Amino acid sequence: VQLQASGGGSVQAGGSLRLSCAASGLTFSSYSVAWFRQAPGMERDFVAVIMRAGRITYYRDSVKGRFTISRDNAKNTVYLQMDTLKPEDAAVYYCAASTSIILTSARSPPSYAYWGQGTLVTVSS
Repeated sequence: VQLQASGGGSVQAGGSLRLSCAASGLTFSSYSVAWFRQAPGMERDFVAVIMRAGRITYYRDSVKGRFTISRDNAKNTVYLQMDTLKPEDAAVYYCAASTSIILTSARSPPSYAYWGQGTLVTVSS
């Protein structure tokens, strides 16, 4: 199983980026996929999750209304559209996947079996 995160970069505050998480080696439609982020010296924090069928999503409060998670099961890819970026959004972003996610466990990193390598997002003020 491989998860490949991409799309990070450097933007000014108020700008946008779209992250992608491409999966291989698994039955993608059976997996819930989440994005986490980790700033230097900080814990890895939950950002958003999209459940297997793609109809249920859940976000951390600070990104609601600015970030949108979506998936294309035909392309084995999950996206994170990030708009109105703020300096506090800067971090390494990781995607993670698991078959057994429920909303009460979605925010916890140990709930996920597979992780991508991370993509760096830098936001300048």
